[in-house]
Amino acid sequence: LGLVGTIAEGDVVPVDSESSDSEDEEELRRAPGPRRRGPSRGVFSAEFVFGEAEAGGEDAWTAALRQLRSKKAATTLDEKIEKVRQKRKLQEREAKQAKVKDEDAEAEDDQTKKECDDCTRDEEDVESEYSLDDESIFTKADKVKVKEKKRSKKGEEAERFFEDASQYDDNLSFQDMNLSRPLLKAITALGFKQPTPIQKACIPVGLLGKDICACAATGTGKTAAFILPVLERLIYKPRQAPITRVLVLVPTRELGIQVHSVTKQLAQFSSVTTCLAVGGLDVKTQEAALRSGPDILIATPGRLIDHLHNCPSFHLSSVEVLILDEADRMLDEYFEEQMKEIIRLCSHHRQTMLFSATMTEEVKDLASVSLKNPVRIFVNSNTDVAPFLRQEFIRIRPNREGDREAIVTALLTRTFQDHVMLFTQTKKQAHRMHILLGLMGLRVGELHGNLSQTQRLESLRRFKDEQIDILVATDVAARGLDIEGVKTVINFTMPNTIKHYVHRVGRTARAGKAGRSVSLVGEEERKMLKEIVKTAKTAVKARILPQDVILKFREKIENLEKDIYAVLCLEREEREMQQSEAQINKAKKQLETGKKETESESLERSWFQTREERKKEKLAKALQEFDLALRGKKKRKKFVQDTKKKAQMTPEERSQFEILKSQMYAERLAKRNRRAKRARALPEEEPAAAPAGPKKKKKVSVFDEELTNTSRKALKQYRAGPSFEDRKRLGIAQRRKGGNFKSKSRY
Repeated sequence: LGLVGTIAEGDVVPVDSESSDSEDEEELRRAPGPRRRGPSRGVFSAEFVFGEAEAGGEDAWTAALRQLRSKKAATTLDEKIEKVRQKRKLQEREAKQAKVKDEDAEAEDDQTKKECDDCTRDEEDVESEYSLDDESIFTKADKVKVKEKKRSKKGEEAERFFEDASQYDDNLSFQDMNLSRPLLKAITALGFKQPTPIQKACIPVGLLGKDICACAATGTGKTAAFILPVLERLIYKPRQAPITRVLVLVPTRELGIQVHSVTKQLAQFSSVTTCLAVGGLDVKTQEAALRSGPDILIATPGRLIDHLHNCPSFHLSSVEVLILDEADRMLDEYFEEQMKEIIRLCSHHRQTMLFSATMTEEVKDLASVSLKNPVRIFVNSNTDVAPFLRQEFIRIRPNREGDREAIVTALLTRTFQDHVMLFTQTKKQAHRMHILLGLMGLRVGELHGNLSQTQRLESLRRFKDEQIDILVATDVAARGLDIEGVKTVINFTMPNTIKHYVHRVGRTARAGKAGRSVSLVGEEERKMLKEIVKTAKTAVKARILPQDVILKFREKIENLEKDIYAVLCLEREEREMQQSEAQINKAKKQLETGKKETESESLERSWFQTREERKKEKLAKALQEFDLALRGKKKRKKFVQDTKKKAQMTPEERSQFEILKSQMYAERLAKRNRRAKRARALPEEEPAAAPAGPKKKKKVSVFDEELTNTSRKALKQYRAGPSFEDRKRLGIAQRRKGGNFKSKSRY
């Protein structure tokens, strides 16, 4: 059809010359499967597979799902979408039949036969979704142009600095690292061929017990870089008592499950025990595991503090190694209070390791983790994307902000049809996109904070197992998640900062494979685009969709608005029913047992902050709603009144909602950076201005010199009185002033 093909798993990303778009597309199609480009051949094995099966043979996600309590199965969102779709199809058929009845009797008979044939047609047919007139929108290809890169004077200096920041032996192998046999056996079983640059740099330093602050691009094996030295230390020095010696902190639950899975696979041939303590999973099961004293604990900050305050036998005083994965996220304002509490309860004599793809360069921000002579290992710049990532951008004109949904739908329907992650700024927009794409007949799932833990894990599992083609997610899925075979990442709007962008697009092009990112850029987001183009190592592309294709999809979305509203109504009704059932069950229990609510409240779990403090912190730090983003009380009041009048928001307003969220974050970040720095125990390293010439000694007066000089020679002189030379000097000074030393001494 002349479309731009989606990059397959084994495809090579070509080095783009200034050739035409058609040549570029042909080059992509002809790319052979198994062949790999330079560096990836030496580092990553061709047979390497991201294994999820643990030592016991059970899948990591299945094990996590098994911990969750089984609840009464309600109808899923996909079922509701299917119900509305079937209803719409039925209405369309009835409308057609009514139209046919008005025509001649003979034509009516022929037409009804055709209608019956259409009824028996399979659901997967395109007839219900697209008419024959719509075929033209699938045959039109998108234009892809190379985005010109503007040279900057400062770029070369910054690049050179990051390259020189870390050095490692390029010929180092896993056998040369003096790792134990159980670890080498596990490495071979996992299919690791050669250590990646971050592993070559970090493992030897980690084995020495030094504090590390490391930065490397996404998908380069940072988890193994910090787990292998830790496991080696635990095997070399076995524990004398059942105590927790290593603590790994992660920002999200899904990343915690993934790190736990990798740790179990690397420790499968040793006696090292691991435990997972993240939110959403069963508390009692975790408490039982913590009482047995596992060697390694992988946790999220909130659930860890919960266990520290409510599980009497569990403490962190024996922790020898503290690891922060995605450290820049763990040290930002959202986790600030929780991290302070955890570090306060940790052992002071410990090794601390910080890892991230976008590590902050300022030591001031890392001083709060009490690093002791840390080693900085920056294998990549903190804004580098994966080496085999092809970056594409679609420009949104100022008056066409409402086209975002239509453009994304066109991309997913025409070009990128499977193994796609779509990132949105808000949970509300993610949910809407799930319904919209589902009504279009695509296999979709969603992942964000409004879902229960069971739903979140189920969405991830289905996406991994290829039961769904598209995963719509917020930034909760942007960090650390290693999902095999993600070919394309689409950004509905540009994220808050470049760091967020690096993490989002890092879900594809992992472990030496090729991948593609497509981002929609409005006028207000072009500043970030310029910075991305400036730092890009390969050519950045500009994708242009034909205008009539966009208009056609926008029309389709407008026709589906009633169906979207119907699905949301079904969801609301089900939610209200569930709430009513829960209240009835609660009332029944109280009547049966006769226990009052006050007794159950007395068994409530404690927390290090009071309810008021938590509420105040949430209000101060959480991103406010769309109406609060508008400056001034009058504007806010007017907006609230307008939204109350309107039943639904327009596409332009929805897009503005997304952009304002990211702008607010950027504003708050800038405000936080302008704030006066706190006084810290660690002295701030500020480079002193070097003097131009030799250093001049400060002239000290005779009085100061005599008063402060306490040497033995000075004391002897003071007791003996002034010498002949001193008296002579004093006389000369007096005569110069016009007086007479002898005559003055008489009076």
